[in-house]
Amino acid sequence: MRSLIKKTLAALLVTAGTATTAFAWPDQAITLVVPYTPGTGIDLIARQLSARLPARLGQPVIVENVAGASGNIGSERVARAKPDGYTLLVQVNTLVMNRSLYRSLSYDPVADFAPVSLTSWGTLLLVTNPNVQKASSVQQMVSAAKAEPGKLTYATPGVGTPHHLSMALLMQGTGTEMLHVPYKGTAGAVTDLLGGRIDYMFLPVHVALQHIQAGKLKAIATGSGKRLPQLPDVPTLAEAGVTADNVDMWYGVLAPKGTPADVVARLNKEIAAVLKQPEVAKSFESQGMVPASSTPAEFGTLVKKDADRWAGVVKRGNITAD
Repeated sequence: MRSLIKKTLAALLVTAGTATTAFAWPDQAITLVVPYTPGTGIDLIARQLSARLPARLGQPVIVENVAGASGNIGSERVARAKPDGYTLLVQVNTLVMNRSLYRSLSYDPVADFAPVSLTSWGTLLLVTNPNVQKASSVQQMVSAAKAEPGKLTYATPGVGTPHHLSMALLMQGTGTEMLHVPYKGTAGAVTDLLGGRIDYMFLPVHVALQHIQAGKLKAIATGSGKRLPQLPDVPTLAEAGVTADNVDMWYGVLAPKGTPADVVARLNKEIAAVLKQPEVAKSFESQGMVPASSTPAEFGTLVKKDADRWAGVVKRGNITAD
């Protein structure tokens, strides 16, 4: 009898402890670590969340920019943080690309995090300078690249960026070779693309659209799985016949591995509520992002699948950022 009573009391204590974790949390400020500089799309996401989550959680939400090493410095900080729900990471799919690009990483971008929620999707457009006369469509680009391997050029904001790996995926799928010209950021790359010194580039919609509308760039494919409302005549990569994969960028929130499930669930619920607010959608859309929430499990599946996909691209292309 005493044994049964002890077991019952132990079970009740465990249940009580589990049930009260979410009730006691949060009781202090929450930090959203952005592993990039202020003003980036990821920073905008974090600012929107930090402005609206306090009303739902009852505690301040602080944004801290910890930039450097393609997001690795800030990401590692969160991976090593106490898993109590008070230090979170706002990241883009560069996180999982880095898993294969940086052989010296001291953390695992997949295994060391607890996915909380997807926040949005961003689309890349394949654009060209209109003066590239004989390669103004995807198929013409492929034909020209096959005829003279390495002659056509493409720009990126740097080695291992989504822009770079998206073009690597396209070239691997078409058996083509173009000359990669990496820049230290988007601005210089766009300047040379507009000036005709570069032939092609994958660019986020909100960056490319103004130049397309001004006739200074031509969009020849969208990296999304469907056509864009702003550019209904521009085919997807799949429609252009070069790859069945889209190259959309996902953005989301992650916590350190081991963060209590009920804390993750509460964060997920409140983030989803914020993403439904019209002013948030408007803000995201100004940066070419579409709000999208998910369950933690759905986001976890996406993270793992994307890590495996880009690992294959990196391996086949022998790409390294070390």
